[in-house]
Amino acid sequence: MSNKSISKAKVLIVEDDDDLRRGLTWRLHASGYEIVQATDGVAAISVARHERPDVVLLDLGLPAGDGLVVLERYANLPDLSTIPVVVLTGRDPRIAEPATRKFHVAAFLQKPADNKDLVEAIERALRTQTARGRRPLTPPSEPS
Repeated sequence: MSNKSISKAKVLIVEDDDDLRRGLTWRLHASGYEIVQATDGVAAISVARHERPDVVLLDLGLPAGDGLVVLERYANLPDLSTIPVVVLTGRDPRIAEPATRKFHVAAFLQKPADNKDLVEAIERALRTQTARGRRPLTPPSEPS
């Protein structure tokens, strides 16, 4: 983690499982990230607005607002739409990954994620956003 801007990046972990959230916090903090947390979909919005994270690590199975609802809200809120999102979920990837593609998430990882894969996905999201400026999440198009 020699890249100074990446090692000091703020990551919002949105995860309702206490043990997994603590483990992710420990792993990412040890990799040099500043960590903020949310435990449900409502908090995912308010914490992101207040803390302005550089990247969001988002579980899809959340109380008070499923992760797909969170992605849709982020995409529709100008102050949150440019924050890259890495999805980390235990849901069936054959169903969940296509549902997240319409939001142009930075990465889709299956639980439990290898620490190397997790850090690489976060770093890639940060580098991509830095290289071309923050690209907004795209809200899904309205059905005709």
